[in-house]
Amino acid sequence: MAIPQSRDVIIGIDAGTSLIKTVAFTRDGRQLADFSLPNTYSTLPGGWVEQDMSRTWTDTVAALRGLVAAVPDFASRVAAIAVTGQGDGTWLVDDDGRPVASALLWLDSRAAAMVEDIRSSDRNFALYQRTGSGLNACQQGAQLAWLQAHAPQTLSRASTAFHCKDWLYFLLTGQRATDPSEATFTSGNFRKRGFDAETAKLIGISDCAALFPEVVDGVVTTHPLSAAAALETGLPQGVPVSLGYVDVICNALGAGLYDPAPDVGCTIIGSTGMHMRLAPSADAVVLNPEATGYTMPFPVPGHYAQMQSNMAATLNIDWLIDLARDLLAAEGVTRSRADLIRRIDERVLAARPGELLFHPFISDAGERGPFVSHEACAQFLGLRSRHGYWDLMRAVMEGLAFAARDCYAAMGALPRDLRITGGAARSRALGSILGAALECNVRVCSRGEAGAAGAAMIAAVATGIYPDMAACAEDWVTPCLNAPQAYDPELASRYSRMFPTYLDARLAARPVWKQLAALRAGGGHV
Repeated sequence: MAIPQSRDVIIGIDAGTSLIKTVAFTRDGRQLADFSLPNTYSTLPGGWVEQDMSRTWTDTVAALRGLVAAVPDFASRVAAIAVTGQGDGTWLVDDDGRPVASALLWLDSRAAAMVEDIRSSDRNFALYQRTGSGLNACQQGAQLAWLQAHAPQTLSRASTAFHCKDWLYFLLTGQRATDPSEATFTSGNFRKRGFDAETAKLIGISDCAALFPEVVDGVVTTHPLSAAAALETGLPQGVPVSLGYVDVICNALGAGLYDPAPDVGCTIIGSTGMHMRLAPSADAVVLNPEATGYTMPFPVPGHYAQMQSNMAATLNIDWLIDLARDLLAAEGVTRSRADLIRRIDERVLAARPGELLFHPFISDAGERGPFVSHEACAQFLGLRSRHGYWDLMRAVMEGLAFAARDCYAAMGALPRDLRITGGAARSRALGSILGAALECNVRVCSRGEAGAAGAAMIAAVATGIYPDMAACAEDWVTPCLNAPQAYDPELASRYSRMFPTYLDARLAARPVWKQLAALRAGGGHV
């Protein structure tokens, strides 16, 4: 049934790690309004990171009500709703749909030792061939293995294992489902675009397979907003709701990864760094010897997104900025991050390139792309007394660019055209450094909410507003891509000579990271 033209608004929900965002778009992709609330999660000893599931729904409802209040005649104008959210993690509910425990987030590393055991076994290669994704402690499959071994009473109460967006979709529609992207790397086969019994067996969670919900492709299937959800949110009952793909896929879709041009890459520069290539078929997927990265179905028939993820991107920049803030605060001078960020580009571009090497592995969870090391640490190399603060900041940005090159190299040839989005995408300095390090043109996606837009694009195709994703992208994405920024050949040549040293240094540092981890844990001889 065609949706009346008077219903001209699509809602995109993006329940991220930092913020829960709700965004209203017109049918042709213009952003009308947005409303967001901070997300809340708890960091506990032992690498545990958990989120209150009921609080997540309450905050989402509040964000939706805030959006409804921001747009005139909103309820009568809503054509569709789409939901995406933070990936990985484990959100368990019982037979009645109630949470059985707090959700384990993608930041949670409690399963790290079990993952190392699998990755060092002969099961790892077979597992990687099926999922196309390197096993790591962030993933639901690994977390279910940990719960099975250490918290069987929790699993015994559970009837369904959701991810974040699946939980919200369930509360919006009453349907227990997940999408093809998260089903694949949770415990699936990327060629089948769904769950896989042999994969579950290789991870050691065959007994958990009954927890996996139906796989629903939100591009072709929607479910109506339930009466209960309509009452809570203030939205009309029966509006079609689309289950979006995982947030990184929606971000890539909204930022321009789907393009008929060859050799296009998409990098999200947020708290983490996500680097993606599009494969037009399962046979075009490139699997690397390190068995790392992700392969996920893309919301276009037959297509897959390959990705490598750095655990920390702008977290490295924030860390260095906060050191300066702390020093100023000790002298009675108060400055916000925004104050200090304002002149970063100017100062970084004035600093000499390639003076130092920096490995941006500052996350407490270590690194997962294009290699897996839970002990990986950030480090500066080449420091001399002449180096100052802005040399360090330039090295941090160069380190992020080298990490991106490292990731793209693990997926095949470097992209010729790179689309960037995320919190730091508008940095002139970072854009020019990325282009030179990757030897490609850079196009910034000017859309502020690419993830919510990508989810809304899935709903726009599912409800027949557009006949296919290509037509939708022409209206929703192309106008948001800035003109290509050409790279500096001289700078690119310098970075090309530096990159092998970056690689050699990270390989040489691996035993040092392990020794430091043992020392920190009080592990005796190292």
